[in-house]
Amino acid sequence: MLKQHRQLSMFICRTIENNDETGIKPTKIYQSFVAATGDHRELSFIEKDVKNYITRKVRNVFELDDDKEFEKYLLRTKKKNQNFFFKLELEVDHSIKINFWADARSSVACEYFRDVISFETTYNTNRMCFHEKRRYSIIQMVI
Repeated sequence: MLKQHRQLSMFICRTIENNDETGIKPTKIYQSFVAATGDHRELSFIEKDVKNYITRKVRNVFELDDDKEFEKYLLRTKKKNQNFFFKLELEVDHSIKINFWADARSSVACEYFRDVISFETTYNTNRMCFHEKRRYSIIQMVI
């Protein structure tokens, strides 16, 4: 199928978003459309279009929503792995002040080696706001 003939309708886009939010992988999303139509030749898009749509949707998250999206990611990870622990602190302007997480593998390694690893990454400027300098600190520790 030629690229100029491929398109995602509003219904298809919304279905992709719903399936993506529930954790269904792009390949399975595409296969569900193939199963519904009976043949992949009946669709007006290919699997790559589904993947590109999801990637584009993720990249278009507003800057102000980054903290919410990151927290959603941490919560999804916690839901998948009950041994995952995180602590997220935000500034007044919703920028990330401190982020801490430890997964089960890190905790076991720490217990085995009796060691703690800590690092800090600091960004002194925000290229989006030239008039205002922001300082971001992210600290990850393995306990």
